[in-house]
Amino acid sequence: MSRARWAVFGMAALLGLYLVVVLGYALRLIGDPLPIVQGIGWALIVFPVLGFWALVVELRFGFRAEALARRLEAEGGLPDDELPARVSGRVEREAADAIFARYALEAQQHPESWQHWFRLALAYDASRDRRRARWAMREAMRLERAATPTA
Repeated sequence: MSRARWAVFGMAALLGLYLVVVLGYALRLIGDPLPIVQGIGWALIVFPVLGFWALVVELRFGFRAEALARRLEAEGGLPDDELPARVSGRVEREAADAIFARYALEAQQHPESWQHWFRLALAYDASRDRRRARWAMREAMRLERAATPTA
């Protein structure tokens, strides 16, 4: 298992522990005789529920993106662009922006191809536009799910 995957599981475990502690604290506050303290306790119950929901959503997104990447790699469809990178490992923005136009055009020409949307998501990510990268990745996931016949 990769270091990144171990890091994800470690952070998820820490968040899970935090949520359990907050939930326990909220339950103690609910048992207090003061109504204001009880109200704070009930409000604190909302946070672990939202936190757990966010954790599940993000983990599902990450695992589905990883599965699509493995599938695209098996098909030989991952981009093999060699982009110049800084010492930190970040791709130089100008180089990423230069290839971005190509992937955007391909996705526009093949709007029903999850593979093209996946590559567009990678191009957005290389250009440091994370919001649009996630949007394009969700579109790739949606298209792949629609194209896969259900058993």
